Amino acid sequence: MKSWIAVLTMTWGALTAMAQKPAEVELRSQPMAKDETEKKILAVLEEMRGRSRGMMSVPRDDGRYLRLLVESTGATNVVEIGTSHGYSAVWLCLGLLRTGGRLTTFEIDAGRAALARDNFKQAGVEKIVTLVEGDAHVEVARLKDPIDLLFLDADKQGYIDYLNKLLPLVRPGGLIVAHNMDSRMADPRYVKAVTTHPELETLFVNLGASGIGVTLKKR
Repeated sequence: MKSWIAVLTMTWGALTAMAQKPAEVELRSQPMAKDETEKKILAVLEEMRGRSRGMMSVPRDDGRYLRLLVESTGATNVVEIGTSHGYSAVWLCLGLLRTGGRLTTFEIDAGRAALARDNFKQAGVEKIVTLVEGDAHVEVARLKDPIDLLFLDADKQGYIDYLNKLLPLVRPGGLIVAHNMDSRMADPRYVKAVTTHPELETLFVNLGASGIGVTLKKR
């Protein structure tokens, strides 16, 4: 009899403890298509994610974050340095389809550029993308229009050069988003530049293991 009482007491104690402990909330969600166009693009993105081995792609949640930044800021002129096979570019295009904007993206590797073109066509966004093949350190000189959002995801040691060359084109209120801004990969020169410049405000966001730096050009 006493053993049963002991078991019941222990069970009740455990249940009480579970009831008092706040339930853990799963803070993940799946991308939801707003219409048939988005449904098609999201399907292509999933296919690309499955073929991303060996490609330098952002994680899915980072891509969703990029799309959110484009839509929430109303960006219409977006520049990406480092296309790879186009995964992050397609996420950016999801936002640009809502804002009526365009993407200019730079890729130095001919093979990856070819894959990206195919992926843009499959996703149906090729008409709003200009892919520039070549060394972005040189090719960005062709850019003349004000930039609403600049996304850096190429050679990390080159971020400071891209910043110096393109910051004058980023409009006041525009964003500079840098990928792989964790302690292992971030270039200290870039970090110092975006955290000490009087016209910039920078926040580092850790979306998983990659790390993203979001910099606002204040004026």
